[in-house]
Amino acid sequence: MIVQPARYRGRFAPSPTGPLHLGSLLAALVSYLEARRHGGEWWVRIEDLDPPRTQPGASDAILRSLEAHALLWDSTVMYQSQRSDAYQQAIERLSDRGQLFWCRCSRKQLAGHRVYPGTCRACRQPRSDAAIRFQAPEVDDAFTDLFQGAQHTKLASDYGDVVVRRRDGLFAYQLAVVVDDCDQGMTDIVRGIDLLSSTFWQRALYRALGQPCPNYAHFPVLVHAGQKLSKQNFAPALDDHQAINNLMQLWPWLGLAIERDTPERMLVEASKQWSPACLKARQELPL
Repeated sequence: MIVQPARYRGRFAPSPTGPLHLGSLLAALVSYLEARRHGGEWWVRIEDLDPPRTQPGASDAILRSLEAHALLWDSTVMYQSQRSDAYQQAIERLSDRGQLFWCRCSRKQLAGHRVYPGTCRACRQPRSDAAIRFQAPEVDDAFTDLFQGAQHTKLASDYGDVVVRRRDGLFAYQLAVVVDDCDQGMTDIVRGIDLLSSTFWQRALYRALGQPCPNYAHFPVLVHAGQKLSKQNFAPALDDHQAINNLMQLWPWLGLAIERDTPERMLVEASKQWSPACLKARQELPL
């Protein structure tokens, strides 16, 4: 069932491939402050869509870290691992509308192609040995990002057809995030600029599923030695016992003058001071 919120609703959606680090705390903080700026709701979703990459205990550790930093969510936590039926229903709806095809192309076959070349578009019947792709419509798409400004693309030529279910049977991120955001009634998506390239595919899937697109805000991410601070780049895990110090480290990047206090009181003050203006037109935040 699609939930239609009466006001702003945003979310933080980490993948439990490891504990939170300073970059993911920044992502949680920006999305939280933007929700509070609008007097809206802030939800948490655990994107445990890929079991081979999920680290045992990471989901609970992420929630404990958020609580330690006084980042408290406003609704029951959703887990993507429990959402297979919803994703399959979306696949069936898109298939019924003739917007999917079954693709057997290997990575080797696709090497050298900037976008998917349409090799298997004629394969419209389900087969177990293939990935499922959503055929990108021939449309121009544009939106205004809160932090990055005007965005525009010719979807088919610039992005091509996207996988919505992998050959191994796992549902793809691009589909799952849209289905979840629709079902949870998300009005605004606040996330790092590294996910900006996914947005046009996701907007196409919203429209294909008959749902309105949310607002978008892609903020600059923390970088160290030219690389995004991430689990893949071995960013150190947050020490939840140092929550005050962790938050104090982030305030300058957000242009906020927050005095050292408890996490709860600092977040109250940060919610009063926060404005997205200091992050506009920036691509990264160097450590």
